[in-house]
Amino acid sequence: MIKMRDIIREGNETLRAEAKPVKFPLSDQDQQLANDMMAYLENSQDPELAKKYGLRAGVGLAAPQVDVSEQMAAVLVPGEGENAEPVFKDVIINPVIVSHSVQPGALTEGEGCLSVDRDIPGYVIRHDRITLRYYNMAGEQKKIRLKNYPAIVCQHEIDHLHGILFYDHIDGNSPFNADDDLVLIS
Repeated sequence: MIKMRDIIREGNETLRAEAKPVKFPLSDQDQQLANDMMAYLENSQDPELAKKYGLRAGVGLAAPQVDVSEQMAAVLVPGEGENAEPVFKDVIINPVIVSHSVQPGALTEGEGCLSVDRDIPGYVIRHDRITLRYYNMAGEQKKIRLKNYPAIVCQHEIDHLHGILFYDHIDGNSPFNADDDLVLIS
């Protein structure tokens, strides 16, 4: 079971490295890692388990965050309301954004990260809509269109696979500077 102590923090060189593509079929080790990352997200979104194990809530966890430099991330964007189906739930392997909107998007609250233990205010400007191509754990190629929050989450996780942290996207001189066409997502 992945716990907070297993998640590396900013300053660790793995977080700034370009992760290696994952080979198929998945090794037993990669299958276990994928399952463990998704289990962390499920546990962290359950208030009782999160409290019991001291987990920070997360909607995404990339392999580099647990010090494995591979192109794999678990994503679990919950649905609205109790017992709602997740908006998006999968382990994305070797993901690529094949197209995106011109329109930018950002979360009104800014972004956070399990590997960053401090608040960094500012708009993290990303694409509001993306088309994502990836492989699932069975090695099947998937292609999905995402918008708003799920699109932001996937872009955040894909950044981890390329050594980019969310605050790299914040304008250091004017963190809340926004063009008129920016879609603010709350």
